[in-house]
Amino acid sequence: MAATGSTTRNDRALAHPLDPLSAEEIERTVTVLREGRPLGDRARFVEIVLREPAKDELARFESGEAVPREAAVVVLDSAATHEAVVSLDGGTIRSWQEVPGVQAAITLDEYVECEQAVRADQRFREALMRRGIDQPENVMAEAWTLGAHAEPGEEHRRLAWTPCWFRESLADNAYARPVEGLYAIVDLDTMEVLRVEDTSDVPVPAASGAYRADQVGPLRDDLKPLEVMQPEGPSFEVSGNEVRWQKWRFRVGFTPREGLVLHTVAYHDQDRWRPILHRASYAELVIPYGDPSPGRFRTNAYDIGEYGIGPMTNSLELGCDCLGEIRYMDAASHDSKGTPTTIRNAICMHEEDVGLLWKHYDWQAGDSEVRRSRRFVVSSIITAANYEYAFYWYLYQDGTIETEVKLTGIVLTSAVHPGERPAYGRLVSPGLSALNHQHFFCVRLDMAVDGYANDLHEVHTEGVPVGPENPYGNAFRAVATHLRSEREAQQLIDPLAARFWRVSNPLQCNAVGDPVAYKLVPGANVMPFAAPESKDLARAGFVTRHLWATPYAPRERYPAGEYPNQHSGGAGLPEWTRADRSLESADLVLWYTFGSHHIARVEDWPVMPVVRIGFSLMPDGFFDRNPSLDVPPPPAHACHPSQTAEGASQ
Repeated sequence: MAATGSTTRNDRALAHPLDPLSAEEIERTVTVLREGRPLGDRARFVEIVLREPAKDELARFESGEAVPREAAVVVLDSAATHEAVVSLDGGTIRSWQEVPGVQAAITLDEYVECEQAVRADQRFREALMRRGIDQPENVMAEAWTLGAHAEPGEEHRRLAWTPCWFRESLADNAYARPVEGLYAIVDLDTMEVLRVEDTSDVPVPAASGAYRADQVGPLRDDLKPLEVMQPEGPSFEVSGNEVRWQKWRFRVGFTPREGLVLHTVAYHDQDRWRPILHRASYAELVIPYGDPSPGRFRTNAYDIGEYGIGPMTNSLELGCDCLGEIRYMDAASHDSKGTPTTIRNAICMHEEDVGLLWKHYDWQAGDSEVRRSRRFVVSSIITAANYEYAFYWYLYQDGTIETEVKLTGIVLTSAVHPGERPAYGRLVSPGLSALNHQHFFCVRLDMAVDGYANDLHEVHTEGVPVGPENPYGNAFRAVATHLRSEREAQQLIDPLAARFWRVSNPLQCNAVGDPVAYKLVPGANVMPFAAPESKDLARAGFVTRHLWATPYAPRERYPAGEYPNQHSGGAGLPEWTRADRSLESADLVLWYTFGSHHIARVEDWPVMPVVRIGFSLMPDGFFDRNPSLDVPPPPAHACHPSQTAEGASQ
């Protein structure tokens, strides 16, 4: 790994309208709000983020007009959630309003304070003593949102519950020793422990679950160095938050809720920049668990909507999974007091070789043409308690866009009686069960295929019945169906029919007369197994379809709604699409949900090897021919043949 640079921005005057807020802008926003509103001492700044300008404002900016720089803020004060917009140019509060009946996302400070309150509670300490644990400071009590499982009369309170694990030292695997059946219910506004549930006599497992390099015994000694070198430097340029590589141009963004965001993705073709995506982000991540036991039935998390993955983003100074010439970007964030923080090297950018791009050997002419594929990688990694999620966006020389998540970290565990086989998990160590669960990611794609007037088609392949049209029984064809409204666009994958979805621009045609288009090609996927009438599925209605489509609306940003924390359900995509709005020649937003299904293996313990999942956006008539024909052949010196087996033995 070669950490060859870090990009940050401190001068607000030079900001592009889509650049994330700088630390100075965050600080200015907080100052304006504290001076303009009577905020209490316990007020928490849940989110301070750029209020992204409208598309027409961006168009005026490209023509030379100034665009106001504004911050959108979510503040938790006096047990109420408030939204504000602050003008950074004028230093004024443009709007302030309370949002009744919602709970804002949990902040990292609340997460820490909740654990401290639980450890200090006498009822909790006594429950630990009954299990032979006299070191409450060594008990990890994680603050999980309560979802829709508040007790009657407590729905209005800001609540968390705390599954627990015991570690003898910080060198232990934090999830190896569950304190089974011991949970606290905490009011996060007051940090009052409302009650302690003690429902199990299962002993704490004995094994430490060690996985660090100095704990696992002799390491392999037969790995030869594998180095990626670019002696002339990388083939991409970074200017502020704008990145250019090969024929691609885009802007990198970052928000406290979504983390890494891509803006204005375009490809240079036919002597102009052709837009493909206006904005792309991971808009929600929900992890439903499948254990109905006391307490455990609550295990369900919205890492994006209930917590926000921005502050969870790793500083890659502490470990990077990339090889080669890397460029980093820092990310400005903040704590719940509104104090700016900086995540150093939050975003990693590099290019990598990915094998064959295209090839043909002409046996009659006796020649071969081959090109190697190179892709540009933009990535960030978050740690959400036990799990790591590494988010990747890939741009290819042939115009393909891919996104992928690499899941790793430590599986969530519960303890079982010695000799017991768990019904809703898998034994990974004696007395230790890894809970059955799923991970559902929803990516929001604000499309702009050669402009903002786009159509959507479902395309599948079907065989033609034997008859006059198909006398030999060999015929099959692709069938495209125009999805004209939001209800028609609610779709599931169908790999047996090779289903994909095409986004086209009816106003722009390619060389063969077809509308230019990109297609969304699904990868691995799954459906939820929660019952349709369950509270968890009511909140996560968006996971019941793999594809949704909506006409662009500025406030429709998150598939489970703005405030999923303790929401009873129905918000977001299910609510918006009841209107069944038209999608014809629309400013189209696609929402694609894909799930990783995890029935644990013993090999997933004590730390889980990476699992990959994602999907592709591929040009489908967007170009007039293969756009990578102009990629040069690889140089002859790029190949270093090894000795033959016979030569190596001599």
